[in-house]
Amino acid sequence: MNVLLLEDEARIASFVSQGLREQGFVVEACDNGTEGYALALERTYDVVLLDIMVPGMDGLAILKGLRGAGHTVPVILITARNELDDRLAGLNLGADDYIAKPFYVEELVARIHAVVRRTSGERQNLLAVGPLRLDRITRDVTCGGHRVELTAREFNLLEYLMRSPGRVFTRTQILEHVWGYDFNPSTNVVDVAIQRLRKKLDSLLDPLDDPSWIESVRGVGYRFRAPEASR
Repeated sequence: MNVLLLEDEARIASFVSQGLREQGFVVEACDNGTEGYALALERTYDVVLLDIMVPGMDGLAILKGLRGAGHTVPVILITARNELDDRLAGLNLGADDYIAKPFYVEELVARIHAVVRRTSGERQNLLAVGPLRLDRITRDVTCGGHRVELTAREFNLLEYLMRSPGRVFTRTQILEHVWGYDFNPSTNVVDVAIQRLRKKLDSLLDPLDDPSWIESVRGVGYRFRAPEASR
């Protein structure tokens, strides 16, 4: 899942970001409310983790602005234990949950999954292209009933491609959404990851009938499509 973290305490932001990334999340961290609000409006996230007390636009104003603009992205407030009034105000403004500092990353992960299930529904957490199935909650991938073992990065890459079958993604787009915006754009990690993912998926196909799930578009990038579409 793609997560936007608004937290101005560097130690907490680093702790949360690292913990979530180890669990397979793609995290974009921001320490300024005004900049974070702009990101939440411009980009697509599965959940927003929002500290109420951030510089610039404060957390409650951000939440009010998002809901007023019609954005239904799940929002989890990060609060101090004595901020009962702020928690109540946030819930009344449309927050989906809150978590009080200090907290364990495992608890935060459980709360993220819970709000995504409640707000999106199980069907939206299941991606299917042909016989390939991807469950965003359990992080299981199956093809024709056979389980496909993927690393966390491979899972995120496959999810990103499966969201828009037939669409051509550039290497830069894939790098930004799966690895993060601060990654070196000249690296070949995208090509290497695509090759590994393609090998795992295509091992379940008949090479004579179904060439590949992931098509290379010369000079541009990659496209995901059901193998039968190539016949």
